[in-house]
Amino acid sequence: MDCATEEAEIRHALAGVDGIRGLRFLLAERVLAIDAEAAGLNSALAAIRRLGFNPEPISSDHRPSAAQTRAERRLERLRLAGSLALALTAELLHLVVPAYPGHELVEIGIAITAIALAGFSVFRKGLAALRQGRLNINALMSVAVTGAFLIGRFPEAAMVMALYAVAEAIEARAVQRARQAITSLMALAPDEAEIRQSDGRWQRVAASAVAIGDVARVRPGERLPLDGTVLSGESAINQAPITGESLPVDKGPGDEVFAGTINQGGALEIQVTAPASLSTLARIIQAVEEAQASRAPIQRFVDRFAARYTPAVFVVALAVALLAPPVLGFTPMQGIYKALILLVIACPCALVIATPVTVVSGLATAARRGIIIKGGLYIEEARKIKALALDKTGTITLGKPKLVAFSPQQEGADADALKQWASSLAERSDHPVSRAVATGLDGERLAVEAFEALPGRGVRGVIAGRPLMLANHRWIEELGLCSSALEASMQVHERQGRSLSLLADDSGVLALIAVADTVRPSSAAAMEALRALGVTPVMLTGDNAATASAIAALAGIDEVKSNLLPQEKLEAVAALQARYGFAAMAGDGINDAPALAQADIGFAMGAAGTHIAIEAADVVIMNDDLMRVPETIALSRRTFTILRQNIALALGIKALFLVLTVAGNATMWMAVFADMGTSLIVIANGLRLLRTPTLGKVKG
Repeated sequence: MDCATEEAEIRHALAGVDGIRGLRFLLAERVLAIDAEAAGLNSALAAIRRLGFNPEPISSDHRPSAAQTRAERRLERLRLAGSLALALTAELLHLVVPAYPGHELVEIGIAITAIALAGFSVFRKGLAALRQGRLNINALMSVAVTGAFLIGRFPEAAMVMALYAVAEAIEARAVQRARQAITSLMALAPDEAEIRQSDGRWQRVAASAVAIGDVARVRPGERLPLDGTVLSGESAINQAPITGESLPVDKGPGDEVFAGTINQGGALEIQVTAPASLSTLARIIQAVEEAQASRAPIQRFVDRFAARYTPAVFVVALAVALLAPPVLGFTPMQGIYKALILLVIACPCALVIATPVTVVSGLATAARRGIIIKGGLYIEEARKIKALALDKTGTITLGKPKLVAFSPQQEGADADALKQWASSLAERSDHPVSRAVATGLDGERLAVEAFEALPGRGVRGVIAGRPLMLANHRWIEELGLCSSALEASMQVHERQGRSLSLLADDSGVLALIAVADTVRPSSAAAMEALRALGVTPVMLTGDNAATASAIAALAGIDEVKSNLLPQEKLEAVAALQARYGFAAMAGDGINDAPALAQADIGFAMGAAGTHIAIEAADVVIMNDDLMRVPETIALSRRTFTILRQNIALALGIKALFLVLTVAGNATMWMAVFADMGTSLIVIANGLRLLRTPTLGKVKG
């Protein structure tokens, strides 16, 4: 399995096989993982063999070693070099050495040896395709080389096959470079970890054998082997492999750290929070590998076009062989030769390879910036975004609000008891505002019975037999518990951009609690970059209008929709889609799930270490930097431009050589260079995305 064309053939052959649950292609490793029942697996292997491939079952524990891989590559280079040298020898004997007895037999022998060295697998796959009535690249090359040999052009047949094999090898290495760009970037976690044993000793063990809860030690300069929480020590951690951040991040007790990052300062002891197979790094690699296997819309179009294009050109070649002699005055041999040239030019490699190498290069470039794009569909479609809905807390703001005010609302109330009730309710919620309340209010927590969280409103429960609620402004108004004095107090805080929670019971509001969040440093610049790209940012929040307007002004957002429940956020995104045609949503990937699902593309923020966000979102921003959203849109537009360039190059160059062939100005050598040369051109063009130094300067 050397190229995307053969991958497409295998996909097509297995599409109708019963019992297959899923396929996962790792083209760079020439590996196909088949998730199937026993009967389905046997049927799949039989179908692959009918295509001319020889599947060899392997396990994850028995992959070829690096030394074996290098040895195989050396052997392949020797085989191709030998084939090319023999083809050149045959050509020189034909052109330079005067005729001598038996010279034709010598040329035939050398040519056959060259063809066998370079084209044995091509003929095997080509004959299998012809038996099944399929016209793929291997079938076309088999017919062309056999035809050239039969009409007496032995050296040319050998040279065509040798050049084709060499160009295929170069193409495969180029595609491998694109596909390995991500894996080489991400596969950074060490294989071993230094783990504290039950007797207090430290011992190095395989990272895959470490369990959740074990304590690992990471020395200065070492990479972290697993995800965890810092127990002791302080250090600066280089998180670039995970988040794309250029500057190290200070970490201390209680902070999260991730596998594959680099400890640049002091020694750390971390408590492992995930096994190696489920680390943030492992989940990123899995997400990107699945993205590589997905098909972008333009790629599916190209595949359908190529499926019709190749047979059409085969028919044209047949017509030239039969009709050119009587109509254009060619000899029968000239007609057959021109038909063979057309077959070589008709190979769809350049067209088929034009899209996947570009898409994979785009995915790799995004991953280097801490942007995990979940498939070719999204890297192609992001260019269409005209409006972006943004959640406030945790997306536009840092999502780490702090308690700034606690005001009892009833005379003679026991402030300490109110704080204890509020903190006990808040501790049961995972909302950022509730966490700020729980953190800001010290004291002993009380048992909460019948606890219930109401999305978009607050939480409630029973403490010591007393029903209590920690509610937002909206819920208090719905319950009819607002007063003019309370409204006046809230407005003072809301004008400062603070979020409010109100402790209440059935009789009324007991305490007003204010927390303040800060706008992310990148928010204002990101909004400016979005507008430069022609994208309208819109804030959607469940917070009150005054707070929302204050935060929006700081972030540079003109359009704000406040006091929204989750369902209303979904409806707001749907309204943006109706208004703009293509709308995205940026949120935390959990609380904003309905709106993210409604959006054409969902961006999950705050995703480092968040399993649900990585699995659920279309695009995951690993470092919470909103600038990554306009960067994704800009990358999508550049990727699509290169895709169109590649398709135009592939079709344009082939059309030119088709005209030259009919006009009598092309040879089989030129046909090979036209076909494989075009493939290499579009690959090099697609790989330009890997050389993108930064996406930070976003242009419209």
